Amino acid sequence: MIEPRVSIVMLCWNRKDDVRESLERIREIEYGNLEIIVVDNGSTDGTLEMLDQQFQEVKVIRMYKNMGIEAYNIGFENASGEYMIIIDDDSFPAKDSVRLMVDKFEKDPRLGVVAFDVRNFYNYDDVSKMEENRKEVHSPIVNNDYLMAFNGAGAGVRRSVFKLAGYYPEEFFLYNNELDVSFRIFDLGYKIESFAEIVAYHKFSPKNRSSWRAPYYYTRNAFWIVWKNYPAGTAIIRTISLVYNCLFASLEQRTNVYIKACFDAFVQSNWIKNKRKAVGREIVEKLRVPFDVFFTFYR
Repeated sequence: MIEPRVSIVMLCWNRKDDVRESLERIREIEYGNLEIIVVDNGSTDGTLEMLDQQFQEVKVIRMYKNMGIEAYNIGFENASGEYMIIIDDDSFPAKDSVRLMVDKFEKDPRLGVVAFDVRNFYNYDDVSKMEENRKEVHSPIVNNDYLMAFNGAGAGVRRSVFKLAGYYPEEFFLYNNELDVSFRIFDLGYKIESFAEIVAYHKFSPKNRSSWRAPYYYTRNAFWIVWKNYPAGTAIIRTISLVYNCLFASLEQRTNVYIKACFDAFVQSNWIKNKRKAVGREIVEKLRVPFDVFFTFYR
């Protein structure tokens, strides 16, 4: 029996050592029909040279500058797999996760995304040993009271569904892109489910989240998620709430980053022109967006 083609798509930028380790782990994956694509966002730290020398089996796509998450879409468009796995440049799937993911997709044609159980790599002294001892509980992590999005450090997607949903919102540059595309996937009638036994490991870096980029892009893109996806009445109420949160958080945390993000959301709103498609009220009510968390970076 021929295994369905699976494409692993990684986006990287100036993290040569992490990329090397992730690709070395990917070489251990227990699945035959695998395509590996690395989209480089203009790295200057020798990443490209390392890839050419040590990973000739990898398909490398070179960007001329850092294009943010838009570069992921180029990788998705060049993927040939029926299913794709999305990872960061410092994450990788457990060696049995691809096989387990494919099995879930093959059994459920309405399954659009398999959200991996993304675990902090640094919490484990021996990842391989943890994998061997891991109990396989073949059941979805679901709750009828809400809908789940997914973590871009480890997720499997049905390529045809992801393409129909329009891939990631290129105007976001960073952060909240998974939430935005999740609205469209649910609106198409597909499911996003997580399974305890399908694992990815991520080198979570608090340093990256402590810069101005995270609070700025999370906040600005929160406005755009609302304006693109929420029904009109709900969008107005949520926008007022977000403006208040920006003002309060800026005073409380003595920073202007939230106000700048709010200002730019309005000024740059032409970037999402013609991209609004309100989803059903049920999806908005059940897909819980953690708006409050976006305003906690300097506490």
